[in-house]
Amino acid sequence: MKVSKEKVAEHRKAILEAAGELFRARGFDDVSVSDVMKEAGLTHGAFYGYFPSKEALIAEAVSAALAPEPAKPRRTVADFADAYLGTRHRDNREASCMFSSLGTEASRGSDELRHAMTQSLRTTLDRFTAEAKGKTAEDKRRNAIAAWTSMVGALVLARIADDEDLSQEILREARAALPL
Repeated sequence: MKVSKEKVAEHRKAILEAAGELFRARGFDDVSVSDVMKEAGLTHGAFYGYFPSKEALIAEAVSAALAPEPAKPRRTVADFADAYLGTRHRDNREASCMFSSLGTEASRGSDELRHAMTQSLRTTLDRFTAEAKGKTAEDKRRNAIAAWTSMVGALVLARIADDEDLSQEILREARAALPL
C-alpha cells in the first residue's frame, strides 16, 4: 500500500517529535530506534525509509527541536530567563532545552549534531547580545555569553541536586546574578 506524500511528511514529523522528547528525557544512548518508532505510532521496520541511521535521526531531531517557531511571539531575554530558570522547565525534560538536557552528550556526537547545536548556539547568543547590558559591543557579547552559559549550567546543576532547597537556590541565585 502506497503512502501519500502528505502522510510521509506527517510520519516524519511524528518521528522527529517523538525522538526529540525521548532523547531529552532519557539521553541518546538510552533511546532505541524501536522506542522512537513506537512512540511515533509506527513500526520499527519503517524507520529506514525515513532515516539512514540513528545518528541521522539524532541530528535531525535536534535541529527540528532547536528551530525557532515563527508563530510564537518573541519574549524578552529577561522573561526567557525567568521561565528557563523555573521549576516547571527544570522538571519537564521532555519539552525542555536541548542544551541543558543533552549538551554533554551532544559534545561527543556526530559532526552534523554538533553543527546543528552550534547554529542554535549562535542564534541564541546573537539574540541575547542584542538585548544585553553593556557600553560596547564587546561588553554586550560578553554579558550575553555569561547569561546563556550561566542559565544552561544552572539548570543542569539544579537537575542534578537531589535536595529541592538547593535546587531552588541554584535557580534563584543564578537568575539574580544574570547580567540582563
